[in-house]
Amino acid sequence: MGEPLSPADARILALESEVVRGHALKLLVLEPGAPLDLDAVRASVVARLAAFPRGRQVVVDDGQGPAWVEAAEIEVQHHVRRHVAADPAELRAVVGRLMSEPLDRARPLWSIDLVGPLADGREAIAVRLHHALADGLTAVRFLESVLFEPHDAPAHEVGLRDPDARPTRWSEWERMPLTLARELGHPGSRSPFDRPLTARRALAFVDVPLAEARAVGAARHEHATVNDVLLAVIAGALRRRFLHRGHAPRLNAQVPVSLHERGEDAAASGNRDSFVDVGLHLDEPDDLRRLDLLSAQMRARKHARDARSLDELFRALAAAGPVGALARVLADDPREFALAISNVPGPRVPVAVGGRRVGHVYTSSEPGPRHALRVAAISNDRWLGVGFCVDPDAVPDVESLADAAHDAWEALRASLC
Repeated sequence: MGEPLSPADARILALESEVVRGHALKLLVLEPGAPLDLDAVRASVVARLAAFPRGRQVVVDDGQGPAWVEAAEIEVQHHVRRHVAADPAELRAVVGRLMSEPLDRARPLWSIDLVGPLADGREAIAVRLHHALADGLTAVRFLESVLFEPHDAPAHEVGLRDPDARPTRWSEWERMPLTLARELGHPGSRSPFDRPLTARRALAFVDVPLAEARAVGAARHEHATVNDVLLAVIAGALRRRFLHRGHAPRLNAQVPVSLHERGEDAAASGNRDSFVDVGLHLDEPDDLRRLDLLSAQMRARKHARDARSLDELFRALAAAGPVGALARVLADDPREFALAISNVPGPRVPVAVGGRRVGHVYTSSEPGPRHALRVAAISNDRWLGVGFCVDPDAVPDVESLADAAHDAWEALRASLC
């Protein structure tokens, strides 16, 4: 007998198809140094895997529903591999191929691929984790458990955690009508990312200096968070892209919110997140004003506890059969949100793998049907790394989006001068 998957994890597992692979990526870029020894990395991962028990389990379904069971053995050569890449373009191509490949359901649902070394001496590590195995917080726990060398970092606080987990006079159900009025039923323009999806993936990345992002937020009259700055950068990038085509559509973004409680075992608790939907204000020409508008929306959503209320709603509807499924379809409509934008804090102090410092960390999540662009961010001690993942048949030239994000950040950064 195994441990049944949580309803959220089982729903995520069931989303797999010929075009949806179900996994997310963490890309670690190591500073120049001697190439990693593949056998040494394999040995280290196997020795440390006991610290992340889900990494030693497989999903089985004997007709009673999917469950976690202990794997008979860990064939590490299938999980930890090496790929050749000489420059950033080749690195992106390798990572794109990895994102398009399904993880083997007969094995634990993770892989670690060493990529490079690049001509400049850097090397990358592409870590894939099935979303049924790990949400954003849990993925960071996996990295800490099996890859990052010991460090004295403080406990992570996942960005966009529900700010008030204490009981209040109102139950979540009493809040529900106001929550639904704010979060759902405000469709935007027809989404430009509402396209048929294939299994192909293309990725691009951009960096934002973390200290400067904090400074930009702190300089606003109503203090903006790093996540608010991220939303403004992505909204600015989309405005720049669409203005080249003569218009700025009215788009909403879905922003995942972690509901993991302080002190819980994130590695064993499964997916515990919800979301809020925010308008991106692409019609606003001023980048700083757009930041203020986004920040105000996020403060209102956090204060009203919308993410927790929506979590309670969808948990209840999950037991309602077709009614619950219909509600999920409506919430996932591409006019309700055109794209998802997530943000998870990574290591807050310098970390290394194989004695080599991790210079940059990026993350990427899969696009989904009718949502052919996905944006995800993760921070380390110095940078906020932003990843754009697309189906290139639906959204060509993903690198232009990363370039536009760079321009949007520079416009915000100029306010510090």
